[in-house]
Amino acid sequence: MQDQELRRILEKLQDEIEGTETIDEKGLALLRELDADIQAVLARAQGAPAQPEQPLLQRLQAAIDHLEITHPALTRALSDMLAILSNAGI
Repeated sequence: MQDQELRRILEKLQDEIEGTETIDEKGLALLRELDADIQAVLARAQGAPAQPEQPLLQRLQAAIDHLEITHPALTRALSDMLAILSNAGI
C-alpha cells in the first residue's frame, strides 16, 4: 500500500471518529486512543513510511467489538480500515 493511500484512509477514519456523537465512556476512550494513533501516523515525516504500529490494529479491533451494536456506521468504517491494513500485509 502506498504511503499516500494509507494517509488518505487514516484521514477519512479520523473524520468518522471526530463526527461520532452519543457514545459511552469506554467507547470514547477507545476512539480517543485510536485518534491519537492515527494522528501519530499522519504526523510522521513525509520521508518515513506510514506504517501503523500493532497497538493501532489492536485498538481498531477493540473499538469494533465495543461499538458494533451502538454505532454500525462507525463500525463499518473501522472494519474497512482493519481489512485494508490486513490486506496490505500490515
